[in-house]
Amino acid sequence: MSTTATGIRRMSLVCLPTEDQDKAIAFYEGIGFEKRTDTPFGGDYRWVEVYLPESETGIALAPPPPGKEATPAETGITLTTADIDATHAEFSAAGVDVDAEIMRMGEPVPPMFWFRDTSGHSLMVVEEA
Repeated sequence: MSTTATGIRRMSLVCLPTEDQDKAIAFYEGIGFEKRTDTPFGGDYRWVEVYLPESETGIALAPPPPGKEATPAETGITLTTADIDATHAEFSAAGVDVDAEIMRMGEPVPPMFWFRDTSGHSLMVVEEA
């Protein structure tokens, strides 16, 4: 199947269920994201999107569906950095829940570590080649 048949051309957002959106916004802004959307919808709900400055794909910090909780998940989201050691140190100093050590498995796997956001969702940081 080609993308011309479906019209799908790119990925724009990954949605993470988030109970406390203000806490999540502060967390993501604290690690370099910028809030680009914060709009009320459906009564008492807000649609919030955060992006890294050079990224077209963002994270939607949305409330979970009615009757459900924001269960922590391994998101599969991978962020890249030019200096894994500096990023790990910055996250640690900022109080981010990061892995104690950077994983270094050798070529072709880049150095990496995991961190958890305020909802307990896991994201990965890898060093770009």
